[in-house]
Amino acid sequence: MERVAVIGAILEQPRLSQKLFNDTVSSFKGIVKGRMGIPLAEEDMAVISITLQGELDEINALTGKLGSLPHVTVKTAVSGGLKKKGP
Repeated sequence: MERVAVIGAILEQPRLSQKLFNDTVSSFKGIVKGRMGIPLAEEDMAVISITLQGELDEINALTGKLGSLPHVTVKTAVSGGLKKKGP
């Protein structure tokens, strides 16, 4: 059952983790619906929000991979199941 989710991520010292973060998100491009990043240069941080639509296993896999990256903190909010389209 598909769900909608939002991943909120904080990258501390983004120069150390941003490429690996971006590569990881790109490997899940099939479920990524949108993405917004805000650099906080003075604090040496970046805040990123990613909107997803996919199976719970896929959402959890991406969340887990991002959360295991150094200098990255993630939290995810997930919807209930989506209604099926049809007659």
